[in-house]
Amino acid sequence: MSRKKAPIQLPLGIGLRDDARFENFVSGDNGLARAELERAAQGQGEQYIYLWGHAGVGCSHLLQSCCHAADPVRRTAVYMPLAELSHAGPELLEDLDQLQLVCIDNVERVAGQPEWEEALFHLFNRMRAIGHVLILAADRSPRSLGLKLPDLESRLNWGLVFQVRPLDDETKEIALKARAEARGLKLSDEVVRYLMHHGSRDMANLLVTLDKLDHESLSAQRRITVPFVKQVMDW
Repeated sequence: MSRKKAPIQLPLGIGLRDDARFENFVSGDNGLARAELERAAQGQGEQYIYLWGHAGVGCSHLLQSCCHAADPVRRTAVYMPLAELSHAGPELLEDLDQLQLVCIDNVERVAGQPEWEEALFHLFNRMRAIGHVLILAADRSPRSLGLKLPDLESRLNWGLVFQVRPLDDETKEIALKARAEARGLKLSDEVVRYLMHHGSRDMANLLVTLDKLDHESLSAQRRITVPFVKQVMDW
């Protein structure tokens, strides 16, 4: 009789953002990627998906959304951001195949490191053999990672590979308004245009700005107007 594996020990302090959910993701040109990820998170779609895109386009949001979507259907899942965890070593990947869904972010952080590449290669094979789902994300395509292990590069091109594309300005404005409304905030068209033209147009930075404005408006008990934005952001 085979020995049952001991429960895996996951690092503390790595949680999911509560607002990183599919319903909060404005797809733009990424509708197919979102649909395939939703199916995979529920164990109904592809067994392996690779996402890539520049910072701020939503790869991390989508990976965390997968983990949130797995919970209602009672699928075990974990989100592993290597930007925060790579210092702990490739041993982190041992026994992750016990989970039905594994989402690993920032793969570029360990590319070119032989021990990490070997660990990812073996995890991929174990997940595939047992029928569990592996979703990876990086800031570049598999062929552009500079991998030293050819077999790993080959594996990363299996399944579905999606480039997550940035939203155009009009869609960013819609997304910003939708995120504000979800918080109970009302942003006028004037405020949204001001944010778009005076701050970073990167969606991730726009959401950080919204977080700050939300906090300051609650603290000061003031509506978010253009003069208030100027005061808070020092623009």
